[in-house]
Formats: sequence, C-alpha cells, structure tokens
Amino acid sequence: MEKIASFTIDHIKLKPGLYVSRKDRVGESIVTTFDIRMTSPNDEPVMNTAEIHAIEHLGATFLRNHKDFAEKTLYFGPMGCRTGFYMLLAGDYESKDVVSLVTEMFQFIVDWNKEIPGASAKDCGNYLDLNLSMAQWQSKRFLENVLHNITQDSLIYPE
Repeated sequence: MEKIASFTIDHIKLKPGLYVSRKDRVGESIVTTFDIRMTSPNDEPVMNTAEIHAIEHLGATFLRNHKDFAEKTLYFGPMGCRTGFYMLLAGDYESKDVVSLVTEMFQFIVDWNKEIPGASAKDCGNYLDLNLSMAQWQSKRFLENVLHNITQDSLIYPE
C-alpha cells in the first residue's frame, strides 16, 4: 500500500509554519489543503484537546463568516497528532496567499472575549472540553513566533 502524502513529510525537520499540504482536483475545481503547524512535531509538547477544541470552534466560526472566504471554506479542524490544524479552501492557493487570512483568524481568537460559539450540550458533542485561555495563549504564540515575521522556510515544507 502506498504511503499517503502527509506521511512523506519529514516531521523531524518540520517546524511551525503555514504550508500547502496538498492540492486535489474535484471535478473542474481545485481544493487546497493547508497544514497550519503550530508546534514543532516530536520536539515540543503537543496541544491539549481543550485548547485545540476551542481553536477549532473559533477558527471555523471565523472562516465561515469571513467576507471573502466564507464560501471557499470547506473545512477547518485539528490534526490527530495535536500539533496543528488543516484548513481546506476551494481554489488553487499557495501559502503566501493566505498568510493574512490565517493571521486575521488567530488574532480573532486572541481577541475573543465572549462565550465560545457552540459551547453548549445542544450544539457540541463535548462542550465541556474547551479552554479559551489556553487557545488564546497558543494562538498568540503562533502569531508572535511564526505569522508576524513569516519567512519562506515557514511557507514551504522542508526537503
């Protein structure tokens, strides 16, 4: 059986950044999958589920309400390894094309001061497992350490 593309990336060399994971053709359209890598795999502690869950709720809410990307957002959710998120957008994009969008999303999370959207038993299957303050800490760290001074090395997977 062939190894899937995400398992061919050298996770020892991989650092936090914003990468194009893959591009898929769906009919006549292109779907771009982004790897939003917030922690250094196998080097730093992974994020806890409560902050990941809060980032997922807020990030998805932000993207699906964005004036330019609401209709293009197909998915935003966590990686199973808990080192980051996948964001799928309809369209053919490069990482540099969405730096401002992702920066805006993480700033939205840092600035959020209300109840987390969907944080109720009626709206979410695990509504008690949300941690806004840690989500904001992780988001601020990613903004300051990666997005605000993003380099080419943080936009293209390592060889």
